[in-house]
Amino acid sequence: MADDVKSRLESALKTLLDITEKSGNLRKDLKQDIVDSVSTLRNIFINLRNSGEEKTKKINQLLGDLTKAREELTENRAANTQGRSLPSRGDIGQTIATLTHRQLTPSGGPRKLYSEVVGESVEKRFKLMVKSRLERSTEEVKNVLRTKVNPTEMKVGIKTLKSLKDGRVLIEAGSTEEINKLSQTIQHKCGGELEVNVPQLRKPRMVINNVPKDITLENIEETIIDQNPELLLELGEIGTRFMYTTKWGQTKIVIEVGPDTRRKLLHKKLKIGWQICNVADYLVATRCFKCSRFNHRHKECKGEETCPLCAGEHKLKDCKASADQYRCINCITYNRYNKSGRIRENHPSLDKNCPSLQAVLEKYRRNTDY
Repeated sequence: MADDVKSRLESALKTLLDITEKSGNLRKDLKQDIVDSVSTLRNIFINLRNSGEEKTKKINQLLGDLTKAREELTENRAANTQGRSLPSRGDIGQTIATLTHRQLTPSGGPRKLYSEVVGESVEKRFKLMVKSRLERSTEEVKNVLRTKVNPTEMKVGIKTLKSLKDGRVLIEAGSTEEINKLSQTIQHKCGGELEVNVPQLRKPRMVINNVPKDITLENIEETIIDQNPELLLELGEIGTRFMYTTKWGQTKIVIEVGPDTRRKLLHKKLKIGWQICNVADYLVATRCFKCSRFNHRHKECKGEETCPLCAGEHKLKDCKASADQYRCINCITYNRYNKSGRIRENHPSLDKNCPSLQAVLEKYRRNTDY
């Protein structure tokens, strides 16, 4: 049954793509929208199918465990009639807890996200960059630091001390206070030899949805303050970045705020004009539509054409792979160089649950002042 549904769905989607390619009067952007929609439908079907199979497997396991538990209970009842005691409620509770834990952590271990493989901790790190004023190597810079600066006397915990490819030395500590203390000490004792820079965490970005057409970047802040006095906002707390319109005609505005203002706005419904607008964190990974990798755009790309569905060397519109052949180029690359902590790669790189995408977003969160 499932195979029949899959075959019929693939046939329908392929027909839609073929019609789109053969249509000479259809605008290029509309063709791309259709291709993207077909890809989304395929991903939804795959996720639903995988979810259904996983839930069915778990249900069968639970039914098996329930049958065993009933058999044990029957044996205990029989033993009780012969003078032996039944297990206590505590014992039964412990058995249930054990069974539940067994379902949550299968023998192979739970699948890890890319971010969990890279580092189990998601704690925020505070950074300090040091480089030589005299064109010394990073090892020489480290020796100067170790000779002239004593973290123990300063009561500062160093979490990272490593060389970067650009000739700088990265230092990480656990708080802003520790980083500031360390920066001042290095400048005082090594200022003639070393240059110190404390990178600032980026301000959080938020997106306001369903903004009225008459609202602009110039009047959005004043409008929010005037119509939402209960938030106690002041001019200068909301910085505008850009606005855009979705293909469904909805206008959105991306703003940049401080952590306190973010807490006031998050999950709130803002009164703007005649509209009630939702506000949420704006988290978007920069993705190249040519090579399907992160942190650059297609205009800057120097890589090879890579299909976002199957990781083949062709464009998305030319992909003929079936859903079970989808592969993510980012997760494949990670597994190629990290044999100790492999992650799943049988999904398209456009998948919102992609471990590599989640790692990029997690890194963005770590470097944002939430």
